Amino acid sequence: MKRQNVRTLSLVVCTFTYLLVGAAVFDALESETERKRWNHLLELKAALVRKYSISEDDYRMMEVAIIENKPHKAGPQWKFAGAFYFSTVVLAMIGYGHSTPVTIGGKAFCMAYAMVGIPLGLIMFQSIGERLNKFASVVIRRAKQYLKCKKEEATEMNLMFATGMLSSVIITTGAAVFSKYEGWSYFDSFYYCFVTLTTIGFGDYVALQVLIKCFSRNTFSILVLYASYHLTFICFQTIIS
Repeated sequence: MKRQNVRTLSLVVCTFTYLLVGAAVFDALESETERKRWNHLLELKAALVRKYSISEDDYRMMEVAIIENKPHKAGPQWKFAGAFYFSTVVLAMIGYGHSTPVTIGGKAFCMAYAMVGIPLGLIMFQSIGERLNKFASVVIRRAKQYLKCKKEEATEMNLMFATGMLSSVIITTGAAVFSKYEGWSYFDSFYYCFVTLTTIGFGDYVALQVLIKCFSRNTFSILVLYASYHLTFICFQTIIS
C-alpha cells in the first residue's frame, strides 16, 4: 500500500477513534443530567396541566410561543442593528442560530450573500492577519535586539507563541467584559469566547441579547460601545483563528 494511502487511512482511524472517545466522555458527563432535567420538565408539565386544566393542543401552542420568543429577548432581531449583527456572524462563519431568516427571499439572499461574503471576509481576515504577523515580527525582532539575542529574526515558533498570547489576552479580557454586561459567570463567558474563537457557535450563549429597555438614556451609550466591542471581538477572533 502506498505511503499516502496509509497516512490517509491512519488519519481516518485516528479521527473516528477520537470521535468515539468524545462521544463516550460526553455521554458520561451529560446524559445523567439530561435525564434529570427531562424528568423535572415532565413533572412541571404535568403539574401545570393539572392546575390549569390545559388541553394538549393548548399546551403545544403555548410551548411553541415560548420557544419562538426565547431567542428574541432583546426585541426584534431584523431591524438594521440586528441584521448587521447577523451579517457579521454569517461572514465570520460562526452561526449561533439565535436568529435565522424565515422568508423564502431571506433564505435565498442569505445563501447568495454567504457565497460572496464568506470568501470576501476570508480574504480580508487573511490580509489583516498578514499585517498583524508583520507587526508581530517587527516587535519580536526589536525585543530580541533589546535582549541581545544571537538570532534576531522572528521564527515561526515565535509567531505561534505571540498568536497564542494574543488569543489568551482576547479570550480572558473578552470573558471579563461579557461576564459583566451579560450577567454570565466568568467560566460561561470564557466558554462563550472559546466557542466563538473556534467558530463553533453552538448558540447556547449569544451576546447582545439583553433587554435594551433595561438601559436608561445615560447608559445607552455604554450599550452601543459594548455592541461595537462585541463585533470587533468577533472579527479579531476570526482573524486569529
